[in-house]
Amino acid sequence: MAHCNTIFHQLLQLFPRHEFDRLAREHHVGQKFRSFNRWSQFGALFMGQLTGRKSLRDIVINMAAHGKKFYHLGFSNISRATLARTNEKQPASMYEALFNTMLARCQHQAPGNRFRIKNLYLLDSSTIDLCLEVFPWATFRKTKGAIKLHTGLDADGYLPTFIDMTEGSRHEINWAKTLQLPKGSTVVFDRGFNDYNWFDELSSNGIFFVTRLKINADVVPLKKRRGRKSPGVIEDCEILLGDNLTKYRLVTYNSDDGHKYRFLTNAFHLPAKTVAELYKERWQIEIFFKWIKQNLKVKTFFGTSRNAVMTQIWIALCVYLLLSYIKFKAKIGWAIRKMLNVLQLTLFERRDLLDLFRDKPARVQPQTTYLPLLANL
Repeated sequence: MAHCNTIFHQLLQLFPRHEFDRLAREHHVGQKFRSFNRWSQFGALFMGQLTGRKSLRDIVINMAAHGKKFYHLGFSNISRATLARTNEKQPASMYEALFNTMLARCQHQAPGNRFRIKNLYLLDSSTIDLCLEVFPWATFRKTKGAIKLHTGLDADGYLPTFIDMTEGSRHEINWAKTLQLPKGSTVVFDRGFNDYNWFDELSSNGIFFVTRLKINADVVPLKKRRGRKSPGVIEDCEILLGDNLTKYRLVTYNSDDGHKYRFLTNAFHLPAKTVAELYKERWQIEIFFKWIKQNLKVKTFFGTSRNAVMTQIWIALCVYLLLSYIKFKAKIGWAIRKMLNVLQLTLFERRDLLDLFRDKPARVQPQTTYLPLLANL
């Protein structure tokens, strides 16, 4: 029977150790570690995300229970106090850099989007509520704390290409204005990003957008666009917004459920129905936020400092990329929710990682002896 490392070992191999150590050196502050290292920190928090551990103590106990399986992975002895101190002091920027490294690998394997549009991004922000007394740096409201996860999801494989985490009080449009979007790209966002000056800036930079028009928008109608209307399209015309001299396009669409929607865009080259379908595609980023909140540890935290919180979220996002990478590389049709569930049950089994997701049975060594307890049964 061929030898296999544990599933956990094979997952860690997808984060090359030489790349990890280089990032650890670049993002280290303070004195050198004596016996602990960032690899041990990552391994502990990475396992905590995969297995849904509830606290640092829970992580340390779980690792101690599997101690014999970790000796060959390069982990040092881990105590709760040391792990907590590292989370507080060592910059979370290292795991942001690790995330970007993994993202580049995923993008090479990701399938194209169904619209065959290059650089199609879905923009949105999601709030993670926090207790202001415990997390005083996470300003949001007078009596409530929160952080905001600003995300630009690439429609090619639904990868979080643009990520930023801020206090809950920062508005998403202020984040969106800082994005360095490639020329010719297309962005889709909801009415929370409404800003006419930003719309002009996108148009002047050669970037297309699709959004919904606000109900109280000051619209100056111009000429209607020629051509046969697709089913569901009520109106397709050029407009001006208030005193703005830039021409935009307004597509009025009647959905299957009878609701009427007004879509604003500067993409005059797209069919009207495609404009409506692009906005419908925006729902994928809502699914992304829902998935990470339900399946990863991004709502309860192992530390209270900003650095500890950011460290935990960046590692959670690395787990999401890891699952996406395996899905792309192995060309399997599983949902990543199912993949995570299987990993949780088989994390310390010795079998081939890809066979695990291809529904191949485990290759088990035939048993030649029996446990004494069962001998007389």
